[in-house]
Amino acid sequence: MNQPELESIDIHELLPQQEPFVLIDQLCHYDEQQTATRFTVRDDHLMVDDGRLMTCALAENMAQTCAARLGYYNKYILKEGIQIGFIGDIKNMAILDTAYVGDTLLTTITVTMQLMDVTLVHATIVCGERTIATADLKIALLNN
Repeated sequence: MNQPELESIDIHELLPQQEPFVLIDQLCHYDEQQTATRFTVRDDHLMVDDGRLMTCALAENMAQTCAARLGYYNKYILKEGIQIGFIGDIKNMAILDTAYVGDTLLTTITVTMQLMDVTLVHATIVCGERTIATADLKIALLNN
């Protein structure tokens, strides 16, 4: 079965989050182990203050990358609707730098373990050559 080009997918079709809370613009990569998204920080975004992306937005960006992974899997592989998940835990979060208006962030999650409705991932956000943040997240799925 043919999958769509990732760049052609409207990210809103993959996420339970909607504007103005969306913190990813595009799905860049998907496979069983890794997923990557891109987000350009805009001055008019709800989570931008004084030209900087708020620190709390980094964890949400990571979580939305997890949601995009699940949304792509459900919609294009299983042919099902969006499944709701939530952050069960964040460990080892390191905020290493700040993102500014105009910066483009590349967020990559790598699945480290999946057991039933719980997925553990390691997330990294980079901007150019700078690593902005890293964390380990536990994502739990809401049973339908």
